[in-house]
Amino acid sequence: MQRIIACLIVAGLLLSAATVSAENARFVMAGYDTEASGHVWDDNLFFRRMTERTGIEFTFQEITDADEWKRTKAGYKASGELPDVLFKAELTMDETMNLYQQGVLIDLKPYLAEHAPNLNALMEAHPEWKKAISLPDGAIVALPQINMIPSNNVIWINETWLNRLKMEMPTTSEELLDVLRAFKTQDPNRNGKNDEIPLTFTGLWDLKFLAHAFGMTPNDYGMEVVDGSVIFDYTTDTYREFLAFLHTMFAEGLVDPYGLTSIDSSRQITDSKATITYGVVFGPTVMNMLPSSVIGDYKVLVLANNGTKVYRSLISEITGGTFAVTSACKDPGAILSWVDYLYTEEGCFLASSGLKGNEYDKTSDGYWYWLDDIEYVKSSVLVDSTITEGAAAPVYMSEDYQVKFDDEVTRNAVLQLVELKKASRLPYPVFYIAPETKQEIAGIWAGLGSWCEIAMTWFVTGETELTDDNWNAFCQEAGNRGATALTEVFQKLLGE
Repeated sequence: MQRIIACLIVAGLLLSAATVSAENARFVMAGYDTEASGHVWDDNLFFRRMTERTGIEFTFQEITDADEWKRTKAGYKASGELPDVLFKAELTMDETMNLYQQGVLIDLKPYLAEHAPNLNALMEAHPEWKKAISLPDGAIVALPQINMIPSNNVIWINETWLNRLKMEMPTTSEELLDVLRAFKTQDPNRNGKNDEIPLTFTGLWDLKFLAHAFGMTPNDYGMEVVDGSVIFDYTTDTYREFLAFLHTMFAEGLVDPYGLTSIDSSRQITDSKATITYGVVFGPTVMNMLPSSVIGDYKVLVLANNGTKVYRSLISEITGGTFAVTSACKDPGAILSWVDYLYTEEGCFLASSGLKGNEYDKTSDGYWYWLDDIEYVKSSVLVDSTITEGAAAPVYMSEDYQVKFDDEVTRNAVLQLVELKKASRLPYPVFYIAPETKQEIAGIWAGLGSWCEIAMTWFVTGETELTDDNWNAFCQEAGNRGATALTEVFQKLLGE
């Protein structure tokens, strides 16, 4: 069940896709898939079914070692031996740019309107997606995966505990404190022991997602765009209020005492028969910390600030670099038509769920379900009949596809993530950043980032008292270490 939910959450348009007019065409496909996925491309039913549909066949060069795949990509220019297409390519923007400049990869933009109408329609409808996959000169070299419910670091609260204590879902930071106090003292797991941990987390990174309760959604550099201006949240008065809120939780023992010092795996509860001790957990799914048997007990928590809900989007709907065509390909149009099918609802199902009537079917009201038991699906169907497990594949996963999985617990979790997305925003837009600018950012952050994390952690734990003098000293030192310069870099990028 965990893999299925992860596939649905982390993994369309009802457009008809024309069959590729490339009878008995054969191309060479190279790419990467994780060993854990179990995929063997030579034997995978997805590719066989695509061949039946399109007439296009592939000779596969599948690599399952990530380092080997990186070396292979880097060596294409020197070797002179190119495949026709890169699939599940995991191309970074820098790799895409370098391989394009070296003549290894080609610009696909001129082909999209004619040969990839489904993907092209999505890009035209979402200019921000198009910008996210475009190089500075406008070339579109690598195609994306599009997931309309992208993975996020979600706050999950035990609703069963709330019901037992006859408490409402908290809506503000103060209400959350009241709930956590009750979780700590009123034995919500009903085992007669004082063993409840009101809120568990892994590092300050998790806790930063609670900043949304104060109207802030900073990225991992502490930056967010507000009304067109880039703000370094960590030195604002509002962030000071947030740190004081976190300190209250620490001072009252409302948080996991090991949250700052140990990893998730050491505190996971995996036994479905174990007593649940966590009130609030963080993660893409509840199963990051808890067994699948309690999924239905936990609900997504989004707090409001002055009546408004806003939450940080961890990533955008776009995962770039999944598919590219090389200069060795003799018929890029045919290859684009092949992949364009995956940006339709039918193509998404074929790639992610298999063939209707074979691996899955649909109810009369349009919900889909696996034809085999879940253990067989995990061990066989996802391995041998589908392709979207493992490395990211070029595919469009619509909300409709994900919320219409015919399992009530899973569907309820996904529907909550849909609601979360409505309140979510990217702190900073996604687009290509030149290597020299990345180096500049990294240089500033090397002297600023870890220092900020440590200083803020001390405020939270109380090792440093959050007085006016100490806060002003923190802000001044952050500026000295490059906070102002870093903000200027991000502001300049935003204006380009």
